[in-house]
Amino acid sequence: MKRLSEFVKTRRKEAGLTQEEFADRAGVALTVLRKIEQGKTNLNLEKVNLILRMFGHELAPVNSKELENEARENILS
Repeated sequence: MKRLSEFVKTRRKEAGLTQEEFADRAGVALTVLRKIEQGKTNLNLEKVNLILRMFGHELAPVNSKELENEARENILS
């Protein structure tokens, strides 16, 4: 599973945007984007979701047991 920091940084670079350009388009401060890309853990969920929405994603609770079961089923099929 890809970490949030890796996901955001990779997708931003694939979009051909600098941190400054991306933060501006996402509507967040540059410092917020930098914290996310650096893997900081004390983040504002609302700001994280503003960034993730740029990729059509959203951070939400996930049942880890269900994810594990789904992964096992995919491997076995």
